[in-house]
Amino acid sequence: MDAVTDDAAAAPAATTTDESGRDTESVVAAVDWSLAASLGRKLARPGPKITAYTAAQVHAELADAAVRAEGPVREVTGLADGLPVPAATVLDRAGWIDAAAASMPAMLGETGPGSGSGLTGKLSGAQAGGLLAFLSGAILGQYDPFSPDPGSGTDGVLMLVAPNIIAVERQLRAVPSDFRLWVCLHEVTHRVQFSANPWLVDYMRSNVGVLTGESGESMTELVGRISAAVRSDRPREKGILGVMQLMQSPEQYEAFEKVMVLGTLLEGHADHVMDAVGPAHVPTVETIRAAFDQRRQRPQNPLMKIFRALTGMDAKIAQYVRGKAFVDAVVDAVGMPAFNTVWTDEQTMPTMAEIGDPDAWIARVL
Repeated sequence: MDAVTDDAAAAPAATTTDESGRDTESVVAAVDWSLAASLGRKLARPGPKITAYTAAQVHAELADAAVRAEGPVREVTGLADGLPVPAATVLDRAGWIDAAAASMPAMLGETGPGSGSGLTGKLSGAQAGGLLAFLSGAILGQYDPFSPDPGSGTDGVLMLVAPNIIAVERQLRAVPSDFRLWVCLHEVTHRVQFSANPWLVDYMRSNVGVLTGESGESMTELVGRISAAVRSDRPREKGILGVMQLMQSPEQYEAFEKVMVLGTLLEGHADHVMDAVGPAHVPTVETIRAAFDQRRQRPQNPLMKIFRALTGMDAKIAQYVRGKAFVDAVVDAVGMPAFNTVWTDEQTMPTMAEIGDPDAWIARVL
């Protein structure tokens, strides 16, 4: 994926149109993503020290593992049979930052890079750059369904961040070849999910568009709605989800909940597939899973705790655990072919309540 160029900073802010026909400036268009990428690269911490030979060997093994993972994932899921297997893109941290910055406009269907001009765009770009720099050291792999694959030109690119994978496998003292395949199994499952169900891209893009668009509320209306919500007895989510529920308009929170449910389902399904495929293809999978789960739950320093709370990382981890429990329960009850009904359309997606009550989803959909 190409990096965003400095010329993009002068691009006009893109707009979306809400249901009333009113043009509303997209939040993603108010960010100078060229600045975000540039600053993110400067702030990103260097990866683990490795020789050029080791780097080349790791890149080659990850690319091969991504191809080898495709067959077992398709066999377990029953999805994407017969579709081509595109190559993965193996990146360093700077490369992931460039790809992530370029992906944001693509996610909302912008024709250009969607960079914001002026002071607001610069400030937002600086904030985004700091976030990208942090995440560049935490992301092992990612499937981006919105950006074109550099090899085939088709939408969707699977990215593997080599230095982060090396760092974690060393921390866990995992067998490198096993850990690399294990990571690929997870990310390839995401590619299979979107490849087999192309409607998911537009579903996610439309909800993210609602979520990031202007609500049209005045400040007085916003304050009044939040005050009424605080005084009401209506149940609210805890933590960052509850804050989102208060700050967003009802339409935005509905879109936010749909995105969260979809993310929960996708991640839970990927974790289920990893565990189903792992024993036959990753000899040390049980050791890796135990060490990785322990690493997720290890105590964080105070600054990290604040960051995780502000970005909703803890809420997301909790949701992904619930997602795996949902998939495990449904597959155990009805089998994978019946579970795959979930991918039919928006109506067969589980609700937030059904994520915690798989039997309710089975009763409604199956």
